[in-house]
Amino acid sequence: MADLFTWQTLATTLLIFVVRVLSISMDTLRFMLTMRGKRGIAWILGFCESVLFVLTVGVVLNDMSNFLYIIGYAAGYATGNVVGMYLERKIAVGFSHISIISKTCGKEIVKSLRDHDFAVTEIPAQGKDGPVWISDLSVRRKDISIIERLVKEIDSDAFITIEDVTPLRAGYWGRQNVRR
Repeated sequence: MADLFTWQTLATTLLIFVVRVLSISMDTLRFMLTMRGKRGIAWILGFCESVLFVLTVGVVLNDMSNFLYIIGYAAGYATGNVVGMYLERKIAVGFSHISIISKTCGKEIVKSLRDHDFAVTEIPAQGKDGPVWISDLSVRRKDISIIERLVKEIDSDAFITIEDVTPLRAGYWGRQNVRR
């Protein structure tokens, strides 16, 4: 049992953990980028993740009696999922469709969004409790937090939904137009 907690064993366990976090983060990013049609970077991430997987599995399988290696491997996997999701959200590749429903401040929300160079479609509508205003727009994912902040400044009770979308044809996406 004493040889289980040597510096070499602990360092190897830490290395397994770190490499597994890295590989699973890559795998999570690869999956998300694949869903958004980014083939080149998805291929590179898939290749690198596979190499790291084979290396870490080899180390763990080489000494299955060392439970620390197994713990490091499993903890790295679980942590890698969370880190990968965080990174994917920060990178924010792709586009989203946003619907904003406001009972009282629809016109002000539309004006603010347009003043910040977002293309918005205005839709007067009828809600359960009376008239509402729907502001409908498609944006780069990296702009979602800006839109959320602008809307909350005007109407903190606005109902906001977001969906990922893939542009099919050209459209206005702010200062840079997108061509497909």
